[in-house]
Amino acid sequence: MNAARFRHFMAIDWSGARGARQKGIAVALCSDAGEAPRLLQPEGHAHWSREDVLAMLLEHLPDDTLVGLDLGISLPFTDAGAFFPGWDDSPADARQLWALIDTICRDDPHLSATSFVDHHEASAYFRRHGGREGSLFHLPDAAHRRGRMRVTEEAQARVGCKPYSNFNLVGAAQVGKSSLTGMRLLHRLDGRVPVWPVDPLPPSGSVVVEIYTTLAAVAAGRSASRAKMIDRESLNAALQALGSPPVPGIGAIDDHSTDALVTAAWLRTAAHREDLWHPAELTDELARTEGWTFGAP
Repeated sequence: MNAARFRHFMAIDWSGARGARQKGIAVALCSDAGEAPRLLQPEGHAHWSREDVLAMLLEHLPDDTLVGLDLGISLPFTDAGAFFPGWDDSPADARQLWALIDTICRDDPHLSATSFVDHHEASAYFRRHGGREGSLFHLPDAAHRRGRMRVTEEAQARVGCKPYSNFNLVGAAQVGKSSLTGMRLLHRLDGRVPVWPVDPLPPSGSVVVEIYTTLAAVAAGRSASRAKMIDRESLNAALQALGSPPVPGIGAIDDHSTDALVTAAWLRTAAHREDLWHPAELTDELARTEGWTFGAP
């Protein structure tokens, strides 16, 4: 498999926040020509909507693009042998999970996932706002007080990152809301853009992977605790460490934009590494259920 075949590299900092358009969504793109990554803007609007991103991935994606989505593409499965142990409708794999979430949330606007986390069965597995912790948020033999973890999140922790459970929907660092809304998007891709490793890496065409922007920042010389950047000097120093030209401009820049810009540049350097496509712990069973974060060892 020639993983070095990609010609474009896109990083999407995602958001699970309420509303039609999200300040927290940032999209950056660069090519194999080596230019600085650039931020993309939706036509006619200052901010992206989740539907805008879906339309771009389906209709306007450059050829042979490696797309990194900053969200969890699945939920923990391996620790309990199920996403939702004890629930008869618990899906058998990631694709069925995406379909279940999108079906239950079919009337939720803007690809939000409120109906799923409030569902009379599913809510038992989540920690929600207002002190509402479901009775099954912690399994009896849970390894983490922060909630259940995927195997790839354990791998992230071993290199100094601090991942949070996708069942946790509370706190500034939570990624659960982003992940659930992202799973609705993944379902609606309908296989037209493969999602690695749920789908095998195809010999040509574009591919979506899960990213964790902290991994890109660490590869650019930042520590995990200093992964966020809100000034152009830090941004351009990180880009230089990744072999990228600087991003022009002056003044402050938000951390969603810097996350996307640095990660797009990092994807360009990382895509050719065969070891990142074949992590030691990634089995066929794990690929179809929990998935993996590209770049996690």
